[in-house]
Amino acid sequence: MITLAIVLAVFVGVSLGLLGGGGSILTVPLLAYVAGMDAKQAIATSLLVVGTTSAVGAISHARAGRVQWRTALLFGATTMAGAYAGGHLAKFIPGTVLLIGFAVMMVVTAIAMLRGRKNTATTAHTQQLPLAKIAVVGVTVGMVTGLIGAGGGFLLVPALVLLGGLPMPIAVGTSLVIIAMNSVAGLLGYLSSVRIDWTLGAALTAAAVAGALIGARFAGKVNPDALRKAFGWLVLGMASVILGEEIHPAVGITVAALTAIAGAMTFACNHYAACPLRRLTHRSTPTAAAT
Repeated sequence: MITLAIVLAVFVGVSLGLLGGGGSILTVPLLAYVAGMDAKQAIATSLLVVGTTSAVGAISHARAGRVQWRTALLFGATTMAGAYAGGHLAKFIPGTVLLIGFAVMMVVTAIAMLRGRKNTATTAHTQQLPLAKIAVVGVTVGMVTGLIGAGGGFLLVPALVLLGGLPMPIAVGTSLVIIAMNSVAGLLGYLSSVRIDWTLGAALTAAAVAGALIGARFAGKVNPDALRKAFGWLVLGMASVILGEEIHPAVGITVAALTAIAGAMTFACNHYAACPLRRLTHRSTPTAAAT
């Protein structure tokens, strides 16, 4: 199982290389259910793996000029404070509760990925950012990252686009720097109460870094929208597994069934005229016109 976990860690890195995020969404379930770690050890090790992999990915983005360092430091300072506090706070929360929270974050992340992100061409400068909003968003994102080892990239990128006015490629590169900073802070918070298998962590990290380099090479050759949506459905499926394991099998089955129904309806609406959602839209249109 350890060998399988190392092999699967390559795919964690590939997701980071292709999408600029999503590493922790895969890493925590991988460590908890494949490597057999308890919840808190899995989250702490995930922070090590994802933080190191993000730092390596950030180097290539920085060389390409896709990192805005002032913004990274502004957000990074507040998110590190939140991540360190979250890592300490986690010692008082049961592991099952943390994993359930992680599953909820997976659902939120998956929905965001399926809906997509609005691109922006604005070029707002970091000195125009409202510092109060930076502090609130940064501490919140950092706290989530420190507590459950997830939520960095897919919360940071929209924040950087909307608050910082950064184009998407620069937002992704900048977010990787912040994720690396968050992960270090969160890991330091966890180390006060959790022991990490550093040998296994190093092996998983090396595999993830290799995957990130592979993903970066193919980033421009894969349809990003199709990849993002496929990853979103995968994350929903994995969330159903965690909820089934940590709450009750019926909950996992229900979430999996709803995911399958939503996926089937989405596929039908994209490929066939006989779409239930489209029929509802057509029915409501005459009524609205009559009123």
